[in-house]
Amino acid sequence: MELHATRTIAADRMTVWAALNDPEVLKACIPGCSELTGSPEDGFEAVVTQKVGPVKATFKGAVTLTDVVPGTSYTISGEGKGGVAGFAKGAAQVSLSDAEGGGTDLHYDVEAKVGGKLAQLGSRLVDSFAQKMADQFFERFQARLEGPAEDGAGA
Repeated sequence: MELHATRTIAADRMTVWAALNDPEVLKACIPGCSELTGSPEDGFEAVVTQKVGPVKATFKGAVTLTDVVPGTSYTISGEGKGGVAGFAKGAAQVSLSDAEGGGTDLHYDVEAKVGGKLAQLGSRLVDSFAQKMADQFFERFQARLEGPAEDGAGA
């Protein structure tokens, strides 16, 4: 399964970079994450609980950052085991660039694989779930950096 997207975040590139490397920010943005420890240098350990179709599982896994170019890009790789539910593993190339008109473009290319009961659910369900998870993460990430959205209905 592959995902590719770009989001424009109303923050300067170094602010976005710092947030992408902050365990507290990542924990708050990862849907279902109950625990995230570690550091960008040593890698992170995470505990995430999710329900995919009829399968609910708690995944415990490790995440490492490689090919780090500070302020510009890195590759994030991880693998999580969910007991009888199976496993998920994958990698994402994340890159930042200055957006036209200000802000930062955050681009990501993700490749992921699942096995066990999760794989038996069918690729359409798993792909749709993965897209939803990525969207939720980046929506939360963007909201955290930009603050509450302006709805134009000021009080």
